[in-house]
Amino acid sequence: MSAIERCRTAAFGGHVARCADCAYTTIAYNSCRNRHCPKCQGAAAKDWLADREADLLPVPYYHVVFTLPAAIVDIAYQNKAVVYDLLFKASAETMLTIAADPKHLGARIGVTSVLHTWGSALTHHPHVHMIVPGGGISLDGNAWVSCRAGFFLPVRVLSRLFRRLFLEKLVATHHAGRLSFFGERAPLADTQAFAAYLAPLRKSKWVVYSKRPFGGPEAVLAYLSRYTHRVAIANSRLIACDEQRVTFKWKDYRIEGRDRYKQMTLATDEFIRRFLIHVLPKGLHRIRHYGLFAKGACADNIARARELLAITKHEAQSTTAAVDPSKPNCPCCGGRMIVIEVFARGATPRQQPTAPTNRSRIDTS
Repeated sequence: MSAIERCRTAAFGGHVARCADCAYTTIAYNSCRNRHCPKCQGAAAKDWLADREADLLPVPYYHVVFTLPAAIVDIAYQNKAVVYDLLFKASAETMLTIAADPKHLGARIGVTSVLHTWGSALTHHPHVHMIVPGGGISLDGNAWVSCRAGFFLPVRVLSRLFRRLFLEKLVATHHAGRLSFFGERAPLADTQAFAAYLAPLRKSKWVVYSKRPFGGPEAVLAYLSRYTHRVAIANSRLIACDEQRVTFKWKDYRIEGRDRYKQMTLATDEFIRRFLIHVLPKGLHRIRHYGLFAKGACADNIARARELLAITKHEAQSTTAAVDPSKPNCPCCGGRMIVIEVFARGATPRQQPTAPTNRSRIDTS
């Protein structure tokens, strides 16, 4: 919270830049670089995407979502690091297992998983978004196996295996004494009470959603830029705020059509509480790679996939989108901005900024 409050203020220092052509001068304060700060995530997403571009394959990509039921969400609220890790592992194991089954695909696939912990109204709603190529390397390593057009893996089969794997891992974690329970959930520390609590979940339907394939590699990058580094709410959804209230846009997914787009007003302290629910435990990685994309063997697997897909070096390069390396230009004349002073945390710059122009400036963070 402290990092977000001080982000891009004199508390973190900054630099003074002056246009080489018209001498327009501006002050830019340093970012907090906290991974939960909405302002800092734009640059972080661009850097991450630049690293991921080389991994894209010229095949359809699918979007699969694994969601935890409400009863598990209550446990996750008090055991975030443990349950989020189980969500990652169970969902990835589900995808890799079903894809490797000859009855479905019979191939080794690659998975990029992104953890989201929020719903549109900032409620606690843990789920994993997966981006998966529409196919994989055959189990013998000699061919690329494509999925059927417009269909990746059966959702019902994924749901049942995910339910079984997650509950098995959760029970094992409970037996190991790695779960904590407080307040109304304190009785769940007892083994029998915990087993009785989970019993209905073994028969209920767990939500796994598979979306239509993306339009191409560029569409995958566009999607990733919106989802990989988003934190709870974007500035674009904020409508109004003061010391008492915050009003923002949200989407009610239970309703179809235009009526699903609504506005919500919360007391300021409640808005802050909801935002802070989604601060991740220290050290927890919210983006993970599995299968062909697992760290260490990813580069070799991508090269082998391209070989099997008969992709030339030129074609492989053309599947990625170029990253614009240019630095901000002068908002007055478009000239090149040069840093003329750097000041430390809490210090005041010696140079003064040029008076604001009529030109509108957009914070693209």
